[in-house]
Amino acid sequence: MDRPQLPLNQLRAFEAAARHLSFTRAGLELCVSQGAVSHQVKALEERLGVPLFRRLPRGIALTDEGSALVPVVQDAFERIGATLDRFSEGRFKEVLTLGAVGTFATGWLIERLPKFLRLHPEIDLRLLTNNNRVDLAGEGLDLAIRFGDGAWHGTHAERVLEAPLTPLCAPTIAAQLSEPSDLARQPLLRSYRADEWPRWFEQAGAPCPAVRGTMFDSSPTMAAAAMAGFGVALLPWAMFGRELASERLVRPFAAELAGGAYWLTRLHSRADTHAMEAFRRWLLEAAAS
Repeated sequence: MDRPQLPLNQLRAFEAAARHLSFTRAGLELCVSQGAVSHQVKALEERLGVPLFRRLPRGIALTDEGSALVPVVQDAFERIGATLDRFSEGRFKEVLTLGAVGTFATGWLIERLPKFLRLHPEIDLRLLTNNNRVDLAGEGLDLAIRFGDGAWHGTHAERVLEAPLTPLCAPTIAAQLSEPSDLARQPLLRSYRADEWPRWFEQAGAPCPAVRGTMFDSSPTMAAAAMAGFGVALLPWAMFGRELASERLVRPFAAELAGGAYWLTRLHSRADTHAMEAFRRWLLEAAAS
């Protein structure tokens, strides 16, 4: 059965009047007279066979039927507008919503993204950062880059980069360190993974002192604290290349801990799109180069 022609002018007049609760202000927004808005709304009411507004001595109020219709009409117009916005320079832009742990986003991804966007102007990238706690379905993510061992229930994961951990600190603190046991005299900044420092000291062949430094929920924040001289941070050094090159952070010891890797993940139930596959190919090639 053919869909009846939608009364778009009537629906637009109704939506504006419902937002303003005024035919006059709706008319100003739509650049028509108050009478024109009232006429369009009246025509819609006659078409539907129900009143959408109560006409009051001072203004208007929605009826129950009008209140039920408002969110449907507003959502429809927003979706139409969002779709039209995705047309740019004569092409339709496909949205790709990507989640990324903040350390990877700031330490590796951001400086490389312009190249991806130049290669794929047809993709409208939406980047959401997190502290490695992510809900792909709940947050509406197509893909997520996360840190760990690659084992997440219901998720397909591809290894992107290894991320070994090593102590990093400010130059003034590094000058006081000649061997791993010297770290016992410094605050050791912590993440929520309590076993990292003990495992690093084991790898370095030194006893682990009491770890009582401040705890942080993100590596970039911990790195900022280390640069400020708060203590020594155990961090994925490859994500802080700029800070190491500028000597805002120093790596005092070569020993490193294989703490995990960064993985590109998606739900098993999520079908690949052109944008997802294009980003996957680019990311893996960029990481390998």
